[in-house]
Amino acid sequence: MDISTRQLNRTYLQRQSLLTPFPGTVPELVARLVAVQAQETDAPYVGLWTRMAMFRHEDLTAALAGRDVVRGSLLRITQHMTTGDDYRWLRPLIAQRIGKAGLSPFARDLAGIDLADLAAAAREILSGQVLTRPALARHLAERYPDRAKMPLAWAAQRELPLLHPPPTGVWRRRGHVACVLAEDWIGSLHEEPSVRTLVWRYLASCGPASVADLQIWSGLRRLRAEVEALRPELTVYRDERGRELFDVPGLPIASGDEPAPVRFLPEFDNLVLSHDDRSRIISDEHRPRVFPGYSMVHATFLVDGFVAGIWQIQGAEVRVTPFVPLASDEADAVRSEADRLLSFLDLGPDGRVVFEVS
Repeated sequence: MDISTRQLNRTYLQRQSLLTPFPGTVPELVARLVAVQAQETDAPYVGLWTRMAMFRHEDLTAALAGRDVVRGSLLRITQHMTTGDDYRWLRPLIAQRIGKAGLSPFARDLAGIDLADLAAAAREILSGQVLTRPALARHLAERYPDRAKMPLAWAAQRELPLLHPPPTGVWRRRGHVACVLAEDWIGSLHEEPSVRTLVWRYLASCGPASVADLQIWSGLRRLRAEVEALRPELTVYRDERGRELFDVPGLPIASGDEPAPVRFLPEFDNLVLSHDDRSRIISDEHRPRVFPGYSMVHATFLVDGFVAGIWQIQGAEVRVTPFVPLASDEADAVRSEADRLLSFLDLGPDGRVVFEVS
C-alpha cells in the first residue's frame, strides 16, 4: 500500500501525542514513547509538557522518585528515560547487541583492561549503595591505580546496567551524576529480551518505518533478518520515495488532512532522531539548521506538523528563530505557544519571548 509524506507526518505526530495531547499519566506516556531523550537534564520535562494535556514539573520528578520512570544509558548509548518495566527488557537487549559502541573515546585509557573484570569490580563497589560518578571513579582507581579515573567510571556505565536516580535528572538540578545498579533500584532484568518486542514497540511509537529507521532509533545494527522474519505479521507500506515501511497491523493511519497545532520540542527530542529518512518531520533543506554538527541537536518548533524553526533560552529570554517568514496566522500561533512555553519554563519576572530573523 502507498502512503504519502503527509500521512506519515500526521500518523507520526498522533503516535507521539503531538496532534492530540495525551490524557494519561507520565509513566503511561513514557511507555507509549518507549524512551524519552534525556541527554539534557531539563529536556524530558519540556518533551512531556508539550505532549500532555496536563503536566507539572513535579509529575516527572515524582515518577523518578517513585521508580516508575528511570534514567540511564539506552538507545544509541545515550541518556534516556523509560519506565522501570521497559528498562528491564530494553537494557539487556541493547547490551547483547551493541558491541563496543560508546567506548572509542576511551580506547587509549582502557587499553589492556579486561572490561569484564572492570565491570565485576564496579558491581562489587556499587552493590547496595548509590555513588556519584566521580566517587565510583575514585573507587575503581584504587584497583587500577595507573589509569585515568573517569574513563574507568564511563566504562563501568557502558558495561553494567546502571541507573541515575534522583536528584540526577530532576528539573534544574545540576551536579555530579548518581549511579546505582539497576537490579538494586528496580529489581532483576530480563534474561532473554525479545527483538520482536523492540520492533513492535518502536513501530507503535514511530511507525510506519523501515529497517534502517529502526536501526537509527535503537542504535543497533543488522536487524534486517529479524524484521524479515516478522514480515508475515506486519503491514507493509511504500512511501513517496519508494521505501518499504513496516507497521503493526491494525494501527490507524492518518488521512494527512488533520490539523497540527504548533508544538515546541526540546533539544535532542527523539521526534527528530527516530528515522533514517526524516522527511516525514523535517525537510532536507532545514536539516543542517537542526543538526549543525558536533553531536548537537537544536530545540525545534513545529508549524503544520513539520519543523519550522529552532529556539533556545538565553538568560530570561526564549529566542525563537523561524527558518522562513511565517504567515500572520502562523506567527500568532507560534507566539501563543511560545508564551505558554515561557510560563512553563518559569524564567522569572523578566522572562520574555523574542523572535529572531533567520
